[in-house]
Amino acid sequence: MISPATDPTPASFPLIAEVRYSLPDLLREVQLERNSPAFATEKLDQLEIAKLFQKNRPRRASRNRKQ
Repeated sequence: MISPATDPTPASFPLIAEVRYSLPDLLREVQLERNSPAFATEKLDQLEIAKLFQKNRPRRASRNRKQ
């Protein structure tokens, strides 16, 4: 038996309850979000951010020119 002093879930923590969502409602919400202009902007922003962190391709080594 667990004593109240060693109980890992003190009364100050809320209990977690199971939440269920309707799949058709979720799919409809996803479709609305995908069609919104804000989603398109987020996709563009992600591409621009990814470009910032891409490694630059190494440049060709320049040949020593004899003069």
